[in-house]
Amino acid sequence: MNKEKQKSVLILGGAGFIGNNVTRYLAENRHYDLTVADDFSAGRKDAELETLCAKHGIRIITADFSKQKAFELLDTHYDDVYVLASVVGVNRCIEEPEEVIRINANIILHTTEWLRTAKPSRVLFASSSENYAAATDIFNYPVPTAETVPVCIADTRHPRFTYAVTKIFGEAAFFAYGRTLEIHTTVVRYQNIYGPRMGFKHAIPHIIERIYKGENPVKIYGAEQTRAFAYCTDAAEGTVRALESDASNQQVYHIGNNDEITMDTLTRKIGALMGYTGGYEEAETYPGSVSRRCPDITKAGNDFNYHPKVSLDEGLRKTIAWYRSFFDSGAAIPSGGFKAPEALNYKK
Repeated sequence: MNKEKQKSVLILGGAGFIGNNVTRYLAENRHYDLTVADDFSAGRKDAELETLCAKHGIRIITADFSKQKAFELLDTHYDDVYVLASVVGVNRCIEEPEEVIRINANIILHTTEWLRTAKPSRVLFASSSENYAAATDIFNYPVPTAETVPVCIADTRHPRFTYAVTKIFGEAAFFAYGRTLEIHTTVVRYQNIYGPRMGFKHAIPHIIERIYKGENPVKIYGAEQTRAFAYCTDAAEGTVRALESDASNQQVYHIGNNDEITMDTLTRKIGALMGYTGGYEEAETYPGSVSRRCPDITKAGNDFNYHPKVSLDEGLRKTIAWYRSFFDSGAAIPSGGFKAPEALNYKK
């Protein structure tokens, strides 16, 4: 195949959890000239990604894109750009809120300015369901939540919301630059995406790790809170469909699943799948955590036929198998594992 005629695609943050899955989906389902750009922090440069890149001839650029100079390493033009790079995680927000603000805001500022010269045909910015932190809990907007619900947070002083603030800022920035520069611009708000290799600072890995290490009784943090979890391969396909849709310019879409489940049910389900036979006890959840979260995904279904395929049980089995294998290997957790809410360095 003539490489010169291939569409050129940049996945900024392509070694992260969702970025890795988007990279794999594009490599296996499109004939594009792909570039993965990432700082490869937290052990992201693993053998699996290197094998994928070598097999499909994917270019790798290693740099810290919170610094403007890193953009000099990129090509002068790409047809499509996926902006998936950011710092994420409740623990990180609570313990290092200033770093979340610094890194995420700088990535957004430097990337949008870079668009002036790169002028891609299409760009997609990855946002988050965290943007609705106050809409449902304080203002009682309906759940499942549609994209038309206002984005808002409860308290700018609360470190938990630093991530959401940067994502709200990013949405506004990319839409503004997209209009001015006449670039097809799309925003996706991810809704509790999970799967193998998602790190160790999210709900599902927390539960798996604690059961694997013998916690008994297993604590159920925020037992009555609800979430709706979407498997990583579904999220990756939805992301690509969103960027490539002719209907998606200047639009926001939910990428997730609308099967709502309580944390109590989720924890017990994981326990059953892992063969755990011990007890459970309820515990207070993480500060700033919302009571319900479930997206309305109708718009994505209508505009680009996004319909999740992987059931929760199937996705959990695959995820548990990956984490079992990781823990069995004796490898060190790259950025530290589970940390209980009561152990976090948080002061009201």
